[in-house]
Amino acid sequence: MKKVFCILLVICIVLSLAACGGKAPEETAVGFQPKLDKDTSCSITVVGSYDNFEALEAEFDRFNEFYPNVKLSYVKLDDYNNTLATALGSSEKPNIFFSNASMIGNEKYASVFAHTEDLAAADLGLNLDCIRPGLINRDAEGRVMMVPVFSRSYGMLVNQDLFEKEGLSVPTTWTELLNVCEAFRGKGYENPMMGYSLKSSSCLMYTVAYPMFAATLAGNPEALTLANAMDPAAGEYMRPALEKVEQLIANGCVDLEACDLIEDNYTKVILRFFEGDVPMMICAGDTVSGTRKRESQSEAFTNSPFTYSFAPIPLTEEGGYFLDSPSIEFSVNKDCEDLDMTNEFMRFLINKEELNEMASVKRLVTPTTDLSFDAVYAPFSQVPAERTFSPEVIGITDPLTGQIRVAAFRVGKGELSIDDAVAMYGSFE
Repeated sequence: MKKVFCILLVICIVLSLAACGGKAPEETAVGFQPKLDKDTSCSITVVGSYDNFEALEAEFDRFNEFYPNVKLSYVKLDDYNNTLATALGSSEKPNIFFSNASMIGNEKYASVFAHTEDLAAADLGLNLDCIRPGLINRDAEGRVMMVPVFSRSYGMLVNQDLFEKEGLSVPTTWTELLNVCEAFRGKGYENPMMGYSLKSSSCLMYTVAYPMFAATLAGNPEALTLANAMDPAAGEYMRPALEKVEQLIANGCVDLEACDLIEDNYTKVILRFFEGDVPMMICAGDTVSGTRKRESQSEAFTNSPFTYSFAPIPLTEEGGYFLDSPSIEFSVNKDCEDLDMTNEFMRFLINKEELNEMASVKRLVTPTTDLSFDAVYAPFSQVPAERTFSPEVIGITDPLTGQIRVAAFRVGKGELSIDDAVAMYGSFE
C-alpha cells in the first residue's frame, strides 16, 4: 500500500508540475509588461511630417489592448521644420515628435532640443539594444535624444523572376554586374538597370555614388575633415564613386534617355519597375516602402506578378555597401502632459516585435537587429560588418552629401568631366 501511495503521489506531483508548466509561458511571457495603472485615462499626440501614418496607428490599437483608456493620435504639422519648435512650446504640446540627426548641432533646432528627453535614461527602460548600434546617435554628453523607428539605405530593386527566367544570377561583384547587364542586353532587354535621372535630388547617380564615397571617407578621418569643411582637396575622394557612375552609363547598363522618362523617384519608379521588363531598378529604401501599396495599382504587375527584393549595388569586387541610416526617428517632449504614459508607449514601441511590425506595414527597413525578417530587405542582412557604415556615426554632414549628389548627377549627365567635378568640390549648390 505504501508503494502504491508513493506511486500515486509521484503521479500527482508530475501532473501538477505539467499543469504549472502549461501556464508558465503565459505568466512569464517575453514582451511588453505594463507598469502603470491599466485604467489610466489620458491623451498622447505624435506630430510629424507624414501625410498619414497607418503603421503607427496600428501600434496605437495594439497599445490600447493594454491601456484601453489612453487616446493616441497622429497629427501632421504643416511646414514641419519651421513650426515644430513653436508647437513644442504651445499650450497643446505634442508628446512625441519626428526628429532626425541633421537637427543635432543646428542652431535652428536648439529650442527643440531644450524640450527633448534623454531616452537613454535608465529609469525609462527603453530596449535600445534591439536597435542596430550604428543607428543610435548619442550627443557629447552620451544622451540619446531620438530613436529610429525606420531606417533607410541605397541599392536596387531586383526582379528575381527575370534572373531565374534567363538563367542568370543576381550580381554580387562589380564584374558580375557589368557582365549580367551585357547578358540581359544580349537577350533583348533594352534597360538592364534604370532609375530616376531627371533632377539631381534622389537621382540614380547619387544612389550609386554616395555609398562608395561614404565608404571611402569612413576609413580616412583626414579626408572626412576636409570633405565636411568643403575643402576642394576632398574632391579627389569622390573620384572612385564618380568613375562607377560614368562606367555604368558608358557600358550601356543605364540608358539615361529612357530613365529621363520616369517623372519621380517614388511612384513612377515603382510603376516602371512593375512593368516587369527591368531587371534592376536603382533607388533608395524610401522608394521601396511604396511597393506594396502600388502592386495593385500596376495593371502589369497585377496580371503578371513577380518576386522582387532590394539589394546593395555591387560597386566593388568585394560586393556592395550597406549605408545604414535612420529614416524617421522619435523624440519625446519632456514638458508634455502625461509624460509617464508617453514613456510607457515608447517602452512598448521600442522593441524588436513592434518595430518590425511597423516596418512591415510601412515596408521600410526595420531599425532592429532582425534585418532578415522581411524577405524584400533580406539581402542587406548578408552584407558583412566591414562593409556596413552609418553616415551619422562616421560624421558625414548634409553639406557633404550635397556635393556628391550634384557632382554625380552632372558627371552622369555628361555636363562635367570627372576631373572638373573633382576640382569643383565645395562649390556645388
